[in-house]
Amino acid sequence: MAKQLIECVPNFSEGRNLNIIQQITDVIESVEGVKLLDVDPGKATNRTVVTFVGEPEPVIQAAFLAIKKASEIIDMSKHKGEHPRMGATDVCPLIPISNITMEETAKWAHQLAENVGQFLEIPIYMYESAATSPERRNLATVRSGEYEGLPEKLSNPEWKPDYGPAKFNAQAGATAIGARDFLIAYNVNLNTTSVRRANSIAFDIREKGRVKRIGDPIVGKIATDKNGNSVRIPGTCKSVKAIGWFIEEYGVAQISMNLTNINDTPLHKAFEECNKSATNRGIRVTGSELVGLVPLKVMLDAGKYFLTQQKRSLGISESEIIKIAVKTLGLDELGPFDPQKKIIEYQLQENNSRPLVQMNLGRFADETASESPAPGGGSISAYVGALGASLGGMVANLSAHKRGWDAQWETFSQWAEKGQQLKDELLYLVDEDTHSFNAVMTAFRLPKGSSEEKEIRKEAIQNATKYAIEVPFKVMEVSYKVFDLCKAMAEIGNPNSVTDAGVGALCARAAIHGAFLNVKINAEGLNDKTFIKNILSKGKKLASSANKLEKEIMKIVEDKI
Repeated sequence: MAKQLIECVPNFSEGRNLNIIQQITDVIESVEGVKLLDVDPGKATNRTVVTFVGEPEPVIQAAFLAIKKASEIIDMSKHKGEHPRMGATDVCPLIPISNITMEETAKWAHQLAENVGQFLEIPIYMYESAATSPERRNLATVRSGEYEGLPEKLSNPEWKPDYGPAKFNAQAGATAIGARDFLIAYNVNLNTTSVRRANSIAFDIREKGRVKRIGDPIVGKIATDKNGNSVRIPGTCKSVKAIGWFIEEYGVAQISMNLTNINDTPLHKAFEECNKSATNRGIRVTGSELVGLVPLKVMLDAGKYFLTQQKRSLGISESEIIKIAVKTLGLDELGPFDPQKKIIEYQLQENNSRPLVQMNLGRFADETASESPAPGGGSISAYVGALGASLGGMVANLSAHKRGWDAQWETFSQWAEKGQQLKDELLYLVDEDTHSFNAVMTAFRLPKGSSEEKEIRKEAIQNATKYAIEVPFKVMEVSYKVFDLCKAMAEIGNPNSVTDAGVGALCARAAIHGAFLNVKINAEGLNDKTFIKNILSKGKKLASSANKLEKEIMKIVEDKI
Protein backbone atom coordinates (compact mmCIF):
# COMPACT_ATOMS: atom_id res chain seq x y z
CA MET A 1 0.00 0.00 0.00
CA ALA A 2 1.33 3.45 -0.96
CA LYS A 3 2.51 5.62 1.90
CA GLN A 4 0.38 8.46 3.15
CA LEU A 5 2.44 11.65 3.22
CA ILE A 6 1.62 14.94 4.87
CA GLU A 7 3.61 18.14 5.08
CA CYS A 8 3.84 20.28 8.19
CA VAL A 9 4.78 23.97 7.96
CA PRO A 10 4.96 25.44 11.47
CA ASN A 11 5.81 29.14 11.83
CA PHE A 12 7.86 29.97 14.91
CA SER A 13 8.12 33.47 16.36
CA GLU A 14 11.91 33.64 16.19
CA GLY A 15 13.90 34.58 13.12
CA ARG A 16 17.09 36.10 14.52
CA ASN A 17 18.54 33.74 17.14
CA LEU A 18 19.91 30.82 15.13
CA ASN A 19 20.60 28.82 18.28
CA ILE A 20 16.90 28.85 19.21
CA ILE A 21 15.91 27.89 15.66
CA GLN A 22 18.47 25.06 15.67
CA GLN A 23 17.08 23.65 18.93
CA ILE A 24 13.61 23.49 17.39
CA THR A 25 14.74 21.86 14.15
CA ASP A 26 16.90 19.39 16.10
CA VAL A 27 13.85 17.92 17.85
CA ILE A 28 12.04 17.68 14.51
CA GLU A 29 14.93 15.74 12.98
CA SER A 30 15.14 13.48 16.03
CA VAL A 31 11.93 11.74 14.93
CA GLU A 32 12.54 8.78 12.65
CA GLY A 33 10.50 8.88 9.45
CA VAL A 34 10.45 12.68 9.19
CA LYS A 35 12.44 14.62 6.60
CA LEU A 36 13.25 18.26 7.27
CA LEU A 37 12.92 20.04 3.93
CA ASP A 38 13.43 23.72 4.60
CA VAL A 39 14.22 26.26 7.33
CA ASP A 40 13.54 29.87 6.31
CA PRO A 41 14.25 32.50 8.99
CA GLY A 42 13.37 36.18 8.52
CA LYS A 43 15.08 38.85 10.58
CA ALA A 44 12.60 41.66 9.94
CA THR A 45 9.58 39.46 10.57
CA ASN A 46 11.39 37.73 13.47
CA ARG A 47 9.77 34.54 12.27
CA THR A 48 10.97 31.20 10.91
CA VAL A 49 9.01 28.98 8.55
CA VAL A 50 9.98 25.31 8.88
CA THR A 51 8.88 22.63 6.43
CA PHE A 52 9.04 18.88 7.04
CA VAL A 53 7.28 15.86 5.59
CA GLY A 54 6.56 12.23 6.41
CA GLU A 55 3.82 9.78 7.26
CA PRO A 56 1.14 11.22 9.57
CA GLU A 57 2.14 9.65 12.89
CA PRO A 58 5.82 10.68 12.91
CA VAL A 59 4.90 14.12 11.55
CA ILE A 60 2.46 14.66 14.43
CA GLN A 61 5.10 13.50 16.91
CA ALA A 62 7.68 15.89 15.45
CA ALA A 63 5.22 18.78 15.42
CA PHE A 64 4.35 18.20 19.08
CA LEU A 65 8.02 18.16 20.09
CA ALA A 66 8.69 21.33 18.08
CA ILE A 67 5.75 23.18 19.66
CA LYS A 68 6.92 22.01 23.09
CA LYS A 69 10.49 23.17 22.51
CA ALA A 70 9.33 26.54 21.13
CA SER A 71 7.13 27.10 24.19
CA GLU A 72 10.17 26.54 26.42
CA ILE A 73 12.74 28.73 24.65
CA ILE A 74 10.70 31.54 23.03
CA ASP A 75 9.25 34.25 25.26
CA MET A 76 6.37 35.95 23.49
CA SER A 77 6.23 38.76 26.04
CA LYS A 78 9.50 40.05 24.52
CA HIS A 79 8.71 39.35 20.86
CA LYS A 80 8.67 42.07 18.22
CA GLY A 81 8.34 41.56 14.45
CA GLU A 82 6.67 42.78 11.29
CA HIS A 83 4.48 39.71 10.81
CA PRO A 84 1.14 39.20 12.64
CA ARG A 85 1.61 36.59 15.40
CA MET A 86 0.02 35.29 18.58
CA GLY A 87 2.24 32.47 19.78
CA ALA A 88 5.74 30.99 20.05
CA THR A 89 4.46 28.50 17.52
CA ASP A 90 2.16 30.88 15.73
CA VAL A 91 0.58 28.54 13.22
CA CYS A 92 1.03 24.84 12.50
CA PRO A 93 -0.77 23.72 9.34
CA LEU A 94 -0.84 20.17 8.00
CA ILE A 95 -1.02 19.72 4.23
CA PRO A 96 -1.99 16.49 2.42
CA ILE A 97 0.76 15.54 -0.04
CA SER A 98 -0.04 12.04 -1.32
CA ASN A 99 -2.51 9.20 -0.74
CA ILE A 100 -4.39 11.05 2.00
CA THR A 101 -7.54 13.14 1.95
CA MET A 102 -8.08 16.56 3.45
CA GLU A 103 -10.60 15.03 5.86
CA GLU A 104 -8.03 12.54 7.12
CA THR A 105 -5.45 15.30 7.43
CA ALA A 106 -7.88 17.39 9.48
CA LYS A 107 -8.31 14.46 11.91
CA TRP A 108 -4.55 14.34 12.43
CA ALA A 109 -4.59 18.11 13.05
CA HIS A 110 -7.18 17.63 15.79
CA GLN A 111 -5.12 14.85 17.35
CA LEU A 112 -2.08 17.13 17.45
CA ALA A 113 -4.12 19.99 18.86
CA GLU A 114 -5.62 17.81 21.58
CA ASN A 115 -2.17 16.64 22.66
CA VAL A 116 -0.72 20.16 22.69
CA GLY A 117 -3.66 21.59 24.59
CA GLN A 118 -3.69 18.81 27.17
CA PHE A 119 0.00 18.28 27.83
CA LEU A 120 1.47 21.73 27.10
CA GLU A 121 -1.48 23.85 28.32
CA ILE A 122 -1.36 26.13 25.30
CA PRO A 123 -4.65 27.56 23.97
CA ILE A 124 -5.29 26.07 20.52
CA TYR A 125 -7.55 27.37 17.76
CA MET A 126 -8.37 25.20 14.76
CA TYR A 127 -8.54 26.85 11.33
CA GLU A 128 -9.08 26.20 7.61
CA SER A 129 -10.28 22.63 6.91
CA ALA A 130 -9.87 21.67 10.58
CA ALA A 131 -11.95 24.60 11.86
CA THR A 132 -14.70 23.81 14.38
CA SER A 133 -16.98 26.54 12.99
CA PRO A 134 -17.21 28.59 9.79
CA GLU A 135 -16.24 31.71 11.73
CA ARG A 136 -12.87 30.19 12.60
CA ARG A 137 -11.82 29.02 9.13
CA ASN A 138 -9.94 32.21 8.30
CA LEU A 139 -6.54 32.46 9.95
CA ALA A 140 -6.64 36.24 9.98
CA THR A 141 -9.87 36.13 12.00
CA VAL A 142 -8.46 33.59 14.44
CA ARG A 143 -5.28 35.64 14.91
CA SER A 144 -7.06 39.00 15.23
CA GLY A 145 -5.78 41.01 18.17
CA GLU A 146 -2.52 39.05 18.01
CA TYR A 147 -0.53 38.16 21.13
CA GLU A 148 -1.29 41.45 22.90
CA GLY A 149 -5.03 40.87 22.56
CA LEU A 150 -5.02 37.31 23.95
CA PRO A 151 -5.92 38.10 27.59
CA GLU A 152 -9.12 39.83 26.50
CA LYS A 153 -9.88 37.26 23.77
CA LEU A 154 -9.49 34.31 26.12
CA SER A 155 -11.90 35.88 28.60
CA ASN A 156 -14.58 36.06 25.91
CA PRO A 157 -16.74 32.88 25.82
CA GLU A 158 -17.09 33.28 22.04
CA TRP A 159 -13.33 32.81 21.74
CA LYS A 160 -12.95 29.80 23.99
CA PRO A 161 -10.04 27.75 22.58
CA ASP A 162 -10.87 24.53 20.71
CA TYR A 163 -8.28 22.74 22.86
CA GLY A 164 -6.26 23.70 25.88
CA PRO A 165 -7.14 26.10 28.70
CA ALA A 166 -8.90 29.44 28.22
CA LYS A 167 -6.06 30.93 30.20
CA PHE A 168 -3.38 33.36 29.03
CA ASN A 169 0.00 31.68 28.59
CA ALA A 170 2.34 34.67 28.74
CA GLN A 171 5.39 32.85 27.42
CA ALA A 172 3.92 30.61 24.70
CA GLY A 173 0.86 32.66 23.70
CA ALA A 174 -1.63 30.70 21.59
CA THR A 175 -1.30 28.51 18.50
CA ALA A 176 -3.47 28.00 15.42
CA ILE A 177 -3.43 24.42 14.15
CA GLY A 178 -5.13 23.53 10.89
CA ALA A 179 -5.34 21.48 7.73
CA ARG A 180 -5.16 23.26 4.41
CA ASP A 181 -4.21 22.99 0.78
CA PHE A 182 -0.72 23.89 -0.30
CA LEU A 183 -0.18 27.59 0.39
CA ILE A 184 2.52 29.68 -1.20
CA ALA A 185 3.99 32.47 0.92
CA TYR A 186 5.26 34.98 -1.62
CA ASN A 187 6.68 38.50 -1.32
CA VAL A 188 7.10 40.99 -4.16
CA ASN A 189 9.85 43.62 -3.79
CA LEU A 190 9.26 47.27 -4.68
CA ASN A 191 11.57 50.21 -5.41
CA THR A 192 9.96 52.20 -2.63
CA THR A 193 10.12 52.45 1.15
CA SER A 194 6.47 53.53 1.47
CA VAL A 195 4.29 51.04 3.33
CA ARG A 196 1.19 53.06 2.39
CA ARG A 197 1.92 52.69 -1.30
CA ALA A 198 2.77 49.01 -0.89
CA ASN A 199 -0.55 48.52 0.88
CA SER A 200 -2.36 50.28 -1.98
CA ILE A 201 -0.92 47.70 -4.38
CA ALA A 202 -1.85 44.90 -1.97
CA PHE A 203 -5.44 46.18 -1.83
CA ASP A 204 -5.54 46.28 -5.65
CA ILE A 205 -4.65 42.61 -6.00
CA ARG A 206 -5.93 40.75 -2.92
CA GLU A 207 -9.30 39.01 -3.18
CA LYS A 208 -10.98 41.05 -0.42
CA GLY A 209 -9.80 44.25 -2.11
CA ARG A 210 -10.51 47.51 -0.28
CA VAL A 211 -13.50 49.33 1.18
CA LYS A 212 -15.43 51.50 -1.25
CA ARG A 213 -15.52 55.20 -0.40
CA ILE A 214 -17.91 57.91 -1.52
CA GLY A 215 -16.16 60.83 -3.17
CA ASP A 216 -12.48 60.90 -2.34
CA PRO A 217 -11.09 57.33 -2.67
CA ILE A 218 -8.76 57.86 0.31
CA VAL A 219 -10.61 59.92 2.89
CA GLY A 220 -14.18 59.76 1.58
CA LYS A 221 -16.98 58.26 3.61
CA ILE A 222 -17.13 54.46 3.58
CA ALA A 223 -19.98 53.18 1.43
CA THR A 224 -22.40 50.76 3.08
CA ASP A 225 -25.15 48.43 1.90
CA LYS A 226 -28.75 48.41 3.12
CA ASN A 227 -27.72 46.38 6.18
CA GLY A 228 -25.05 48.85 7.15
CA ASN A 229 -22.16 46.63 6.11
CA SER A 230 -19.26 48.31 4.33
CA VAL A 231 -19.11 47.72 0.58
CA ARG A 232 -15.84 46.40 -0.79
CA ILE A 233 -14.17 46.70 -4.18
CA PRO A 234 -12.71 43.23 -4.85
CA GLY A 235 -9.09 42.87 -5.96
CA THR A 236 -7.87 41.22 -9.14
CA CYS A 237 -6.57 37.96 -7.65
CA LYS A 238 -8.89 35.32 -6.24
CA SER A 239 -7.65 33.28 -3.25
CA VAL A 240 -4.90 35.79 -2.47
CA LYS A 241 -4.34 37.51 0.86
CA ALA A 242 -1.95 40.46 0.83
CA ILE A 243 -0.57 43.32 2.89
CA GLY A 244 2.23 45.84 2.40
CA TRP A 245 5.17 46.19 4.77
CA PHE A 246 8.68 47.61 5.04
CA ILE A 247 11.60 45.21 5.45
CA GLU A 248 14.43 46.87 7.34
CA GLU A 249 16.75 44.00 6.45
CA TYR A 250 16.55 44.87 2.73
CA GLY A 251 15.58 48.53 2.98
CA VAL A 252 12.54 48.13 0.72
CA ALA A 253 8.80 47.79 0.94
CA GLN A 254 7.20 44.50 -0.08
CA ILE A 255 3.79 43.14 -0.93
CA SER A 256 3.47 40.07 1.27
CA MET A 257 1.03 37.51 -0.10
CA ASN A 258 -0.44 34.14 0.74
CA LEU A 259 -1.63 32.30 -2.37
CA THR A 260 -4.16 29.91 -0.89
CA ASN A 261 -5.28 28.27 -4.14
CA ILE A 262 -2.76 28.20 -6.98
CA ASN A 263 -5.45 27.00 -9.38
CA ASP A 264 -7.31 30.28 -8.85
CA THR A 265 -4.23 32.49 -8.93
CA PRO A 266 -0.92 30.96 -10.01
CA LEU A 267 2.33 32.55 -8.91
CA HIS A 268 3.03 34.27 -12.22
CA LYS A 269 -0.41 35.90 -12.28
CA ALA A 270 0.09 37.34 -8.77
CA PHE A 271 3.45 38.72 -9.89
CA GLU A 272 2.01 40.22 -13.07
CA GLU A 273 -0.89 41.86 -11.23
CA CYS A 274 1.52 43.40 -8.71
CA ASN A 275 3.58 44.63 -11.65
CA LYS A 276 0.56 46.28 -13.30
CA SER A 277 -0.64 47.96 -10.12
CA ALA A 278 2.87 49.16 -9.22
CA THR A 279 3.43 50.61 -12.69
CA ASN A 280 0.11 52.46 -12.53
CA ARG A 281 1.29 54.03 -9.27
CA GLY A 282 4.73 55.04 -10.58
CA ILE A 283 6.45 52.21 -8.72
CA ARG A 284 8.56 49.40 -10.11
CA VAL A 285 8.67 45.74 -9.07
CA THR A 286 12.34 44.79 -8.72
CA GLY A 287 12.02 41.12 -7.81
CA SER A 288 10.35 38.73 -5.42
CA GLU A 289 10.99 35.98 -2.89
CA LEU A 290 9.43 32.66 -1.96
CA VAL A 291 9.14 31.82 1.73
CA GLY A 292 9.45 28.07 2.22
CA LEU A 293 8.99 25.53 -0.54
CA VAL A 294 7.02 25.54 -3.77
CA PRO A 295 5.60 22.73 -5.93
CA LEU A 296 7.45 22.01 -9.17
CA LYS A 297 4.32 22.67 -11.25
CA VAL A 298 4.18 26.25 -9.99
CA MET A 299 7.66 26.99 -11.29
CA LEU A 300 7.10 25.19 -14.59
CA ASP A 301 3.80 27.00 -15.17
CA ALA A 302 5.50 30.33 -14.48
CA GLY A 303 8.42 29.58 -16.80
CA LYS A 304 6.10 28.46 -19.61
CA TYR A 305 3.93 31.54 -19.16
CA PHE A 306 6.90 33.88 -19.55
CA LEU A 307 8.26 31.90 -22.50
CA THR A 308 4.87 32.20 -24.18
CA GLN A 309 4.94 35.96 -23.59
CA GLN A 310 8.28 36.01 -25.42
CA LYS A 311 6.91 33.75 -28.20
CA ARG A 312 9.65 31.26 -27.39
CA SER A 313 9.48 27.47 -27.58
CA LEU A 314 8.29 25.66 -24.45
CA GLY A 315 10.08 22.48 -25.51
CA ILE A 316 13.22 23.05 -23.49
CA SER A 317 14.56 21.21 -20.47
CA GLU A 318 12.88 21.44 -17.08
CA SER A 319 15.92 23.20 -15.63
CA GLU A 320 15.85 25.86 -18.37
CA ILE A 321 12.14 26.51 -17.85
CA ILE A 322 12.76 26.98 -14.12
CA LYS A 323 15.68 29.30 -14.88
CA ILE A 324 13.37 31.51 -16.98
CA ALA A 325 10.87 31.62 -14.10
CA VAL A 326 13.54 32.51 -11.52
CA LYS A 327 15.03 35.28 -13.64
CA THR A 328 11.70 36.81 -14.70
CA LEU A 329 10.23 36.73 -11.20
CA GLY A 330 13.51 38.04 -9.77
CA LEU A 331 13.57 35.26 -7.17
CA ASP A 332 17.34 35.64 -6.84
CA GLU A 333 17.31 39.39 -6.13
CA LEU A 334 17.63 39.17 -2.35
CA GLY A 335 19.67 35.97 -2.24
CA PRO A 336 20.49 32.81 -4.21
CA PHE A 337 17.55 30.69 -5.35
CA ASP A 338 18.49 27.00 -5.44
CA PRO A 339 15.74 24.93 -7.13
CA GLN A 340 17.08 21.76 -5.48
CA LYS A 341 16.36 23.30 -2.08
CA LYS A 342 13.23 25.31 -2.85
CA ILE A 343 11.15 22.90 -4.95
CA ILE A 344 9.38 20.27 -2.88
CA GLU A 345 9.57 17.42 -5.43
CA TYR A 346 13.33 17.86 -5.73
CA GLN A 347 13.68 17.70 -1.95
CA LEU A 348 11.70 14.46 -1.84
CA GLN A 349 13.77 12.74 -4.53
CA GLU A 350 15.79 9.85 -3.22
CA ASN A 351 19.53 10.25 -3.65
CA ASN A 352 21.03 8.20 -6.48
CA SER A 353 17.62 7.04 -7.74
CA ARG A 354 18.93 7.65 -11.28
CA PRO A 355 22.68 7.02 -10.98
CA LEU A 356 23.36 6.39 -14.69
CA VAL A 357 21.58 9.49 -16.02
CA GLN A 358 23.33 11.62 -13.41
CA MET A 359 26.76 10.55 -14.70
CA ASN A 360 28.67 12.64 -17.22
CA LEU A 361 29.23 11.14 -20.66
CA GLY A 362 32.75 9.96 -19.85
CA ARG A 363 31.75 8.17 -16.66
CA PHE A 364 28.73 6.61 -18.36
CA ALA A 365 30.94 5.23 -21.14
CA ASP A 366 33.48 3.96 -18.59
CA GLU A 367 30.77 2.28 -16.53
CA THR A 368 29.35 0.64 -19.64
CA ALA A 369 32.81 -0.63 -20.67
CA SER A 370 33.59 -2.05 -17.22
CA GLU A 371 33.37 -5.71 -16.25
CA SER A 372 29.93 -5.12 -14.71
CA PRO A 373 27.11 -6.60 -16.88
CA ALA A 374 24.93 -3.52 -16.26
CA PRO A 375 24.40 -1.05 -17.78
CA GLY A 376 24.11 -3.15 -20.91
CA GLY A 377 22.38 -3.14 -24.25
CA GLY A 378 18.98 -2.26 -22.81
CA SER A 379 20.16 0.90 -21.05
CA ILE A 380 22.26 1.91 -24.05
CA SER A 381 19.25 1.43 -26.35
CA ALA A 382 17.16 3.69 -24.12
CA TYR A 383 19.91 6.31 -24.13
CA VAL A 384 20.29 6.20 -27.91
CA GLY A 385 16.52 6.65 -28.20
CA ALA A 386 16.73 9.65 -25.86
CA LEU A 387 19.41 11.18 -28.09
CA GLY A 388 17.13 10.70 -31.09
CA ALA A 389 14.29 12.51 -29.30
CA SER A 390 16.71 15.25 -28.25
CA LEU A 391 17.84 15.82 -31.84
CA GLY A 392 14.26 16.05 -33.06
CA GLY A 393 13.50 18.50 -30.27
CA MET A 394 16.58 20.54 -31.13
CA VAL A 395 15.41 20.98 -34.74
CA ALA A 396 11.99 22.04 -33.45
CA ASN A 397 13.53 24.63 -31.12
CA LEU A 398 15.82 26.00 -33.83
CA SER A 399 12.82 26.25 -36.14
CA ALA A 400 10.71 28.03 -33.53
CA HIS A 401 13.47 30.63 -33.16
CA LYS A 402 14.32 31.00 -36.86
CA ARG A 403 14.19 34.54 -38.22
CA GLY A 404 11.09 35.06 -40.36
CA TRP A 405 9.29 31.99 -38.96
CA ASP A 406 7.68 33.74 -35.97
CA ALA A 407 4.17 32.90 -37.19
CA GLN A 408 4.96 29.19 -36.76
CA TRP A 409 6.61 29.30 -33.32
CA GLU A 410 3.67 27.66 -31.55
CA THR A 411 3.64 24.71 -33.96
CA PHE A 412 7.34 24.08 -33.49
CA SER A 413 7.03 24.64 -29.74
CA GLN A 414 4.48 21.82 -29.57
CA TRP A 415 6.84 19.50 -31.44
CA ALA A 416 9.70 20.51 -29.15
CA GLU A 417 7.58 19.77 -26.07
CA LYS A 418 6.85 16.31 -27.49
CA GLY A 419 10.58 15.80 -27.94
CA GLN A 420 11.25 16.75 -24.32
CA GLN A 421 8.54 14.36 -23.11
CA LEU A 422 9.95 11.44 -25.12
CA LYS A 423 13.50 12.25 -24.04
CA ASP A 424 12.49 12.28 -20.35
CA GLU A 425 10.63 8.96 -20.67
CA LEU A 426 13.63 7.30 -22.31
CA LEU A 427 16.13 8.73 -19.82
CA TYR A 428 14.01 7.23 -17.03
CA LEU A 429 14.22 3.86 -18.82
CA VAL A 430 18.03 4.06 -18.98
CA ASP A 431 18.24 3.46 -15.23
CA GLU A 432 15.06 1.39 -15.07
CA ASP A 433 16.54 -1.21 -17.45
CA THR A 434 19.54 -1.62 -15.16
CA HIS A 435 17.25 -1.77 -12.11
CA SER A 436 15.25 -4.56 -13.77
CA PHE A 437 18.42 -6.54 -14.54
CA ASN A 438 19.63 -6.15 -10.94
CA ALA A 439 16.22 -7.34 -9.70
CA VAL A 440 16.66 -10.58 -11.67
CA MET A 441 20.10 -11.10 -10.15
CA THR A 442 18.70 -10.45 -6.66
CA ALA A 443 15.95 -13.02 -7.23
CA PHE A 444 18.50 -15.66 -8.27
CA ARG A 445 20.42 -15.06 -5.04
CA LEU A 446 17.40 -15.83 -2.82
CA PRO A 447 17.76 -18.87 -0.52
CA LYS A 448 16.61 -22.23 -1.89
CA GLY A 449 17.15 -24.59 1.04
CA SER A 450 13.56 -25.62 1.70
CA SER A 451 10.70 -26.34 -0.71
CA GLU A 452 8.94 -23.16 0.46
CA GLU A 453 12.07 -21.07 -0.21
CA LYS A 454 12.37 -22.65 -3.64
CA GLU A 455 8.81 -21.66 -4.52
CA ILE A 456 9.34 -18.10 -3.30
CA ARG A 457 12.59 -17.88 -5.28
CA LYS A 458 10.98 -19.30 -8.43
CA GLU A 459 8.11 -16.82 -8.30
CA ALA A 460 10.49 -13.92 -7.66
CA ILE A 461 12.64 -14.91 -10.66
CA GLN A 462 9.61 -15.11 -12.93
CA ASN A 463 8.25 -11.73 -11.79
CA ALA A 464 11.64 -10.05 -12.18
CA THR A 465 12.20 -11.63 -15.59
CA LYS A 466 8.83 -10.46 -16.82
CA TYR A 467 9.63 -6.90 -15.79
CA ALA A 468 13.04 -7.20 -17.46
CA ILE A 469 11.12 -7.90 -20.69
CA GLU A 470 8.56 -5.15 -20.20
CA VAL A 471 11.17 -2.41 -19.72
CA PRO A 472 13.02 -2.83 -23.04
CA PHE A 473 9.70 -3.30 -24.81
CA LYS A 474 8.66 0.08 -23.36
CA VAL A 475 11.90 1.47 -24.82
CA MET A 476 10.75 0.17 -28.21
CA GLU A 477 7.31 1.78 -27.89
CA VAL A 478 8.61 5.18 -26.80
CA SER A 479 11.44 5.21 -29.35
CA TYR A 480 8.93 4.44 -32.10
CA LYS A 481 7.18 7.74 -31.32
CA VAL A 482 10.43 9.57 -32.07
CA PHE A 483 9.88 8.87 -35.78
CA ASP A 484 6.85 11.17 -35.93
CA LEU A 485 8.93 13.99 -34.51
CA CYS A 486 11.92 13.43 -36.76
CA LYS A 487 9.81 13.03 -39.89
CA ALA A 488 7.94 16.28 -39.20
CA MET A 489 11.20 18.12 -38.58
CA ALA A 490 12.74 16.70 -41.76
CA GLU A 491 9.71 17.89 -43.73
CA ILE A 492 8.90 21.28 -42.23
CA GLY A 493 11.78 22.11 -39.88
CA ASN A 494 14.74 24.42 -40.34
CA PRO A 495 16.39 23.14 -43.56
CA ASN A 496 19.83 23.89 -42.15
CA SER A 497 19.21 21.18 -39.52
CA VAL A 498 17.58 18.54 -41.68
CA THR A 499 20.51 16.15 -41.18
CA ASP A 500 19.96 16.33 -37.40
CA ALA A 501 16.43 15.06 -37.93
CA GLY A 502 17.92 12.23 -40.00
CA VAL A 503 20.39 11.27 -37.27
CA GLY A 504 17.51 11.33 -34.80
CA ALA A 505 15.65 8.80 -36.95
CA LEU A 506 18.73 6.58 -37.14
CA CYS A 507 18.97 6.72 -33.33
CA ALA A 508 15.29 5.75 -32.99
CA ARG A 509 15.76 2.72 -35.27
CA ALA A 510 18.89 1.63 -33.39
CA ALA A 511 17.09 2.00 -30.06
CA ILE A 512 14.17 -0.16 -31.23
CA HIS A 513 16.32 -2.95 -32.62
CA GLY A 514 18.70 -2.86 -29.64
CA ALA A 515 15.85 -3.02 -27.12
CA PHE A 516 14.22 -5.85 -29.09
CA LEU A 517 17.38 -7.95 -28.68
CA ASN A 518 16.96 -7.55 -24.91
CA VAL A 519 13.29 -8.49 -25.09
CA LYS A 520 14.15 -11.69 -26.98
CA ILE A 521 17.03 -12.85 -24.77
CA ASN A 522 15.09 -12.20 -21.53
CA ALA A 523 12.03 -13.97 -22.93
CA GLU A 524 13.98 -17.24 -22.87
CA GLY A 525 13.79 -17.29 -19.06
CA LEU A 526 10.03 -16.77 -18.75
CA ASN A 527 7.53 -19.60 -18.37
CA ASP A 528 4.49 -17.57 -19.47
CA LYS A 529 4.43 -18.64 -23.13
CA THR A 530 1.30 -16.65 -24.00
CA PHE A 531 2.91 -13.44 -22.75
CA ILE A 532 6.09 -14.22 -24.71
CA LYS A 533 4.21 -14.95 -27.93
CA ASN A 534 2.25 -11.67 -27.74
CA ILE A 535 5.18 -9.44 -26.89
CA LEU A 536 7.48 -10.98 -29.53
CA SER A 537 4.77 -10.53 -32.16
CA LYS A 538 4.33 -6.87 -31.23
CA GLY A 539 8.09 -6.40 -31.15
CA LYS A 540 8.56 -7.80 -34.67
CA LYS A 541 5.92 -5.43 -36.02
CA LEU A 542 7.55 -2.42 -34.34
CA ALA A 543 11.01 -3.39 -35.63
CA SER A 544 9.75 -3.94 -39.17
CA SER A 545 7.83 -0.68 -39.20
CA ALA A 546 10.87 1.13 -37.78
CA ASN A 547 12.93 0.01 -40.77
CA LYS A 548 10.37 1.46 -43.17
CA LEU A 549 10.03 4.77 -41.32
CA GLU A 550 13.77 5.23 -41.06
CA LYS A 551 14.10 4.77 -44.83
CA GLU A 552 11.27 7.25 -45.50
CA ILE A 553 12.85 9.90 -43.30
CA MET A 554 16.34 9.35 -44.72
CA LYS A 555 14.98 9.81 -48.26
CA ILE A 556 13.47 13.16 -47.24
CA VAL A 557 16.79 14.15 -45.71
CA GLU A 558 18.87 13.01 -48.69
CA ASP A 559 16.61 14.89 -51.10
CA LYS A 560 17.23 18.14 -49.20
CA ILE A 561 21.01 18.02 -48.97
